[in-house]
Amino acid sequence: MSPTSPKAFPVSWDQFHRDCRALAWRLASAGPFEAIVCITRGGLVPAAIVARELDVRLIESVCIASYHDYKNQGELQVLKDIAPSVKALGDGAGKGVLVIDDLTDTGKTARIVRDMLPGAHFAAVYAKPAGRPLIDTFVTEVSQDTWIYFPWDMGLAYQAPIREGSAG
Repeated sequence: MSPTSPKAFPVSWDQFHRDCRALAWRLASAGPFEAIVCITRGGLVPAAIVARELDVRLIESVCIASYHDYKNQGELQVLKDIAPSVKALGDGAGKGVLVIDDLTDTGKTARIVRDMLPGAHFAAVYAKPAGRPLIDTFVTEVSQDTWIYFPWDMGLAYQAPIREGSAG
């Protein structure tokens, strides 16, 4: 899915914060969690909000690059692995660890991290149908052909009405 998709889902900072808090509400009964692993870069902001809401202090990251040109998802690259001390938590398979990302799109990134922490609880703020089976908790599902515009990727600009962008 590319950012030129006619199906756009722009998310403001206020909305993203509300959605992250809604995610935390859903996760509160799934814990307790000893640590959070955020999938960077998209998982950094929701991880900070959820960590505050759930009072989790141990926060780790796993760095995986998939959108190398901001248009098309390419070959996945693990740029930074999860610290061994976090991988060893719980039962050594990630039990008690919460993995957070902003979006599960195809599920490819989540699959790589699930292989690293098979016992972890996986959460995303937004989910698309192809990635949804790999996520335990999410807030909003959008269609596979929708491009989500996150607040850190946007500036203020005119948005054409939906009807103007459709072919009918």
